[in-house]
Amino acid sequence: MKPTIYIERALYDEPMALVQQHFTVVDSLQEAEGYIVPMGKIDEALLAANPKLKVVSNIAVGYDGFDLEAMQKYGVVGTHTPHVLDATVADLTVALILAVARKIPQMDEWLRAGHWQGGVADTYFGMDIHQKKLGIVGLGRIGEQIVKRLHNGFDMEVYYYNRSRHQDLEETYDATYLSLNELFATCDVVLTMVPLTAETTGMIGREQLDLLQAHAIFVNTARGLVVDEAALVQALQNKQFFGAGLDVFAQEPIGADHPLCQLDNVVLTPHIGSATVATRTAMQLQAVRNTIAVLKQQGEAYIVK
Repeated sequence: MKPTIYIERALYDEPMALVQQHFTVVDSLQEAEGYIVPMGKIDEALLAANPKLKVVSNIAVGYDGFDLEAMQKYGVVGTHTPHVLDATVADLTVALILAVARKIPQMDEWLRAGHWQGGVADTYFGMDIHQKKLGIVGLGRIGEQIVKRLHNGFDMEVYYYNRSRHQDLEETYDATYLSLNELFATCDVVLTMVPLTAETTGMIGREQLDLLQAHAIFVNTARGLVVDEAALVQALQNKQFFGAGLDVFAQEPIGADHPLCQLDNVVLTPHIGSATVATRTAMQLQAVRNTIAVLKQQGEAYIVK
């Protein structure tokens, strides 16, 4: 008899075929031993209401929505999908940098409004990023992918802040380690790529944002709560630095009335760092394989701890 699983959101054909090969899909979480969910919020109330549950397979890398203590109490394993999305998130991060630097959304809107009658006023001119100083907060797998693109492709100098030094990456990319505040004061483009933990929540606040130079760009494709969003909004309203690119927010989703949506010096995307069909398919496949590994003891799972 096949193990039972509940799927929160429809999967692509390839991962769904793998599901059907190994599991019986049920219509209620209360009937399920496995739960495949994108960005799941798993708390004690959910676990208590679904006593058959043995594994929650998150279709994401971040698992800040998991109450790990409660999951341990109820004997439920949590898994996630690292590695497969690293390059795709790095691509979006670079895209946000370029969109902010070259004012691409503003120019698109200006052109569509019929304003292109001749030359473009220099108020719409952007800034170069090649040969500028890149600062990255959190130099993990995704961070390295970003550094590779910007150092090799745009000849940027690399500076980083991390909880531990990476001597190998310092040699490969001629990277320089700085304190958090030194990095914000030094670099032309500053990125955050840290996971959301108790230690990183609010780690970037008014103190750091006030250190950014007037021409600097700030980009966050990590987690919204890593940044003091109120301080960021105020800094952008005051035009303390050139602009920001954000894929993540303190509370998601945000509406059109959000203060960030009223600003023309920020580019916003709706948490789509991994949102390509190929990458989302790969993430779903990994989530299914994680579920197989836990429920059928076949293969290895990426278990969160």
